[in-house]
Amino acid sequence: MVRARTGPAPPTDWNSTLRRHAKRLLLGATALAVTAGATGAAISTAQAETTEPTETAAAPLFIPAPGGEFATGTTQLHLVDEDRTDVWVPEGDRELMVTMWYPTAETEGATAPYMTPEEGALFGAQLQLPGELLASIETNSVSGAEPLADDGSLPLVVLSPGFSFPRATLTGMAEELASQGYAVAAVGHNYEAPITFPDGRTTECLACQDLDDKTLVPNRAEDLSFVLDELTGDDAAWEDAGIIDAERIVVGGHSIGGASSHRAMHADDRFDAGFNLDGTFFALDPHKLDRPFMMVGGGDDHGAPGQDDTWDKAWKKLDDWKRWITVSGTTHSSMTDFGPLGEQAGMNQDDLDGNRSNEIARALVTGFVDTHLRDEPAAVLDPNADWPELVFHNP
Repeated sequence: MVRARTGPAPPTDWNSTLRRHAKRLLLGATALAVTAGATGAAISTAQAETTEPTETAAAPLFIPAPGGEFATGTTQLHLVDEDRTDVWVPEGDRELMVTMWYPTAETEGATAPYMTPEEGALFGAQLQLPGELLASIETNSVSGAEPLADDGSLPLVVLSPGFSFPRATLTGMAEELASQGYAVAAVGHNYEAPITFPDGRTTECLACQDLDDKTLVPNRAEDLSFVLDELTGDDAAWEDAGIIDAERIVVGGHSIGGASSHRAMHADDRFDAGFNLDGTFFALDPHKLDRPFMMVGGGDDHGAPGQDDTWDKAWKKLDDWKRWITVSGTTHSSMTDFGPLGEQAGMNQDDLDGNRSNEIARALVTGFVDTHLRDEPAAVLDPNADWPELVFHNP
């Protein structure tokens, strides 16, 4: 398998929970900025002193290689819901970009870029980072590779990123799942993060100017169901959609993407199970949920008791298999690519090593989907000595 080595400012009117989360993200991102500064200095020196030998620039940041048996491929989909106007720009139809990952037999070819230069510039401005640093992160999946399966045998995992986060920030999780034999769809929710479309447009995070969670979460739930329509319907938008087993589907996400996944399960019973990675349950549906759901938290906010009382409310409404797990030594974005990337940059702000955070996140999510889509129980979902960082709650 070919594997790599190996805009808008943050809004000032979020509620207190999102302020804490944004602060933690910025602290973690400082590590990347330091690396970027060092790399930029080396490049400038090389340009200014062309007659003198220079030291090799810092190694590029990279997404850790997935651990499954399959090589992974990826492609991009542009979807338009002609039956729904965009809540942020009502004069247009709702548009989404979706990144697909899947197992493949192809091990040659260029790996996909992490994000476009335009997305990197906008997201980098939000995080006070050079955009070129984000765009240059190395991934592991071959662009446009042919899927290994074509017989409708692959369970599907649909992912929704955190508020203002590009879908790229869940790349490591998606590649891990694809290497384990899953089809994965990460949804780019338009105007909620920087998104580049095939015609060259790059849209900004308009919703970041004033978070309206009561609009955003239900709207994202509609996005997730629409993506499912486009991937499993009779006239599928993806030419390789035949690989997907429409009877085995999990939805999950980070932060508000996790909250939206919970909401999507209430609205659409095609989602068999779901998970939330450290997300406040904004716009919480008050009804009971009769399918499996996993809550994974970081830091003090999402313990039991914790600072976020929406987790207590959501927990009481889960009426099937359920887990409430916190990961000691982590913060809000540790379960995303920022865990290992921050560690590579040398200034991880968490108590827990970023590579270990990455290992735990991948194990929890793959264990969850294996349990509920393949009927293969995973030891990581119950207390055991191999995962001492996990704290299990049952309030």
